[in-house]
Amino acid sequence: MMGLDSVIMSRMLTSLTLAFHIIFATVGVGIPVMVSIAEFIGIKKKDAHYTLLARRWTRGFVITVAVGVVTGTAIGLQLSLLWPSFMQVAGNVISLPLFLETFAFFFEAIFLGAYLYTWDRFKNPIYHWLLSIPIIIGSSMSAFFITTVNAFMNTPQGFELEGRTITSIDPLAAMFNPATPTKVFHVISSSYLTSAAILAAITAFYIIKKKATPYHKKALKLTMMATFIFAITTAVAGDLSAKFLAKEQPEKLAAAEWHFETEKGADLILFGTLNEENEVENAIRIPNALSFLAHGSFDSEVKGLDKIEEDVTPPLWIHYMFDLMVMLGMYTMGVSFLYIVLSKLKRWNENNKWLLWLIVLNGPFAMLAIEFGWIFAEVGRQPWILRGYMKVAEGATTSPHVDWMFLLFLGLYILLGVFCVTVLRKLFRHNPVELELEQRYPNISNRGDDE
Repeated sequence: MMGLDSVIMSRMLTSLTLAFHIIFATVGVGIPVMVSIAEFIGIKKKDAHYTLLARRWTRGFVITVAVGVVTGTAIGLQLSLLWPSFMQVAGNVISLPLFLETFAFFFEAIFLGAYLYTWDRFKNPIYHWLLSIPIIIGSSMSAFFITTVNAFMNTPQGFELEGRTITSIDPLAAMFNPATPTKVFHVISSSYLTSAAILAAITAFYIIKKKATPYHKKALKLTMMATFIFAITTAVAGDLSAKFLAKEQPEKLAAAEWHFETEKGADLILFGTLNEENEVENAIRIPNALSFLAHGSFDSEVKGLDKIEEDVTPPLWIHYMFDLMVMLGMYTMGVSFLYIVLSKLKRWNENNKWLLWLIVLNGPFAMLAIEFGWIFAEVGRQPWILRGYMKVAEGATTSPHVDWMFLLFLGLYILLGVFCVTVLRKLFRHNPVELELEQRYPNISNRGDDE
């Protein structure tokens, strides 16, 4: 690493932090929704299995929140240390959503504490469930505010730049820039989807290793239904995002699809390779599909890289990130749809091992889709850190010691990862479902295969 300059090291450290933090940020946004749904169903059906689901998911959620706080703090620290020129220019404009994101977190934390310590304290349990609503609002608003910052980096507005002096600042215009609606929709929807998929994967793994108890069958059915619903909303968000890119960031869409020449009826290219002349080989082509994805018409014209200046063309390898994100998203939708179909057909068993293993794979696949999507989003903006105003090389620190920071933060994230996994395993392994059901709800059976 000693041979790498400060710009490369700053990018590597920021990438490392974002890749680790996004795991906890994603479940931090999505798990509260699943907890609230489970508790609500438990109250309406008077079913202790769903209520216990909400209890146990909440305990695991608290651990991930604790780790997410550390990694989120690290991101704030690194913005100032690694990207001082960028923060000098943009910090004044985007300070409002950065402040509001902190406010949203504390808002969520207050109600999370109240939610945790008021189980069984209300005669009417619906009052306890109502406490989950502010948690959802707080976590989703936190995602909203921080995503507006990223959106601002892609389509900056709400200021005027004279040299390095910011004038005519309009924080609300900066927040609600053209990229905000599609980015926020995509981030929140995919967080809900990924959280549901991870919970389903954990449940399916338990059923494979132990048995399909009524508790776990209900948990799997709930999480797979949620996975399918959120997969649909995420697909809609992805379609809107593609149309936004075609309008506002055509260079990113063209690089993602290896669309070198501006043309009507453009093909959608899946995977493949590029030869030395930048000709696409070994690819799957879907005729006219890129035109439809970009503009909603099979005959529309899509701007190609031939109309983009070479020095602001994103790296062409983001094509693979885009394809992997889409393919894994389609896998998630397909598996959840298959589970729902089999659950409706009485002669088929939706809890057979081959389907359960597909569901187990769906958990890490959904998180990988999030990671690939963020790599595509961030690298696809290159070479800009603030599109049209400042390039990455201009915004980075000139400190020669970023390599030591990288090693220190790498060590920190390894420790946090080990801590998180260890605590979660002990939390649930030492308190199995069967024992907790027997202690809290002695009149409820968790034996047998029938619900």
